[in-house]
Amino acid sequence: MGRIAGFMCLTWQEGAPTPVEHRPYLNHLRSFEAAARHLNFTLAAEELNYTQAAISNHVRSLEEYLGKPLFIRHARSLELTGPGQAYLPGIRRALLQIEDATEAIIARTHDQTVVISCPISLAENWMASRVAAFLADHPDFTITLNGTVWGDRISEVADLTVAIKHRDEVLPGDALLAPERLTVVCAPGYMVAGEVLCRPGQLKAAGLIHILTRQDCWGAVAAGLDLDDLDLHGGVRSNSSNVALELAASGLGCVAVLRSLAEPYLARGVLTEPFACAVDSPWNYYLSRPARTLKPPARRFRDWLLDGNG
Repeated sequence: MGRIAGFMCLTWQEGAPTPVEHRPYLNHLRSFEAAARHLNFTLAAEELNYTQAAISNHVRSLEEYLGKPLFIRHARSLELTGPGQAYLPGIRRALLQIEDATEAIIARTHDQTVVISCPISLAENWMASRVAAFLADHPDFTITLNGTVWGDRISEVADLTVAIKHRDEVLPGDALLAPERLTVVCAPGYMVAGEVLCRPGQLKAAGLIHILTRQDCWGAVAAGLDLDDLDLHGGVRSNSSNVALELAASGLGCVAVLRSLAEPYLARGVLTEPFACAVDSPWNYYLSRPARTLKPPARRFRDWLLDGNG
């Protein structure tokens, strides 16, 4: 047997059966998947406990084997090419199947617990339903969902940590859950100066409810709706998005909030969006870069969530 370009191949003599075509090494495929997930060779190397040069060489060998580039290499980041985007889902599924087969052969006592740290508003309004959906398909897992408020330290013992970050605070390796937008919500039939609220201009006379953890939500909405003279100082305040939403549901005014947090209230009909408001949010929820190598159950839930199941 010999090796060509880093892959196994069989020597062949005339008259012998046609040899099986060589296949890529598994660790090269793992390096490609990790690099594609992080879009960074260094972060992939840290996750897989390789050097950055090793990850780069694995990917380059895989590209030589395929005869197609998988990444566009920028100075400080990577970008998947068309072939790379097409290749990634199949490789990710195959690696998950290998992982599942390996775990199935291990004793049933194998640890399948996942601890998640998540801002309490997102935990109650969004993450709880995603955990339920995951457990419906993975009944052997045990998940602990810890809700955090402001500076809670629960994240130090969590396998996965969700944090809300301004676009300027995002770190390499943070994984975006989904792009957010800001919306304005109020109780159905909420009146402003004797009229039902239905136009952005009426906000100038409406009661504004402020979420203290996001002081300029109203500032971002005012800019997005061209309301230069909106009074951003008066009104009821709370340090909790959920409390602010409950205040709005009680008819005390309007609140500018991430739409993902308002969705359960809108679905129940206790709040409504009085007018269209498609303002991109400068804050989004991210799965923070893991401080240590993720154990398989935590990686499985993380991949499931990032693959669009959320």
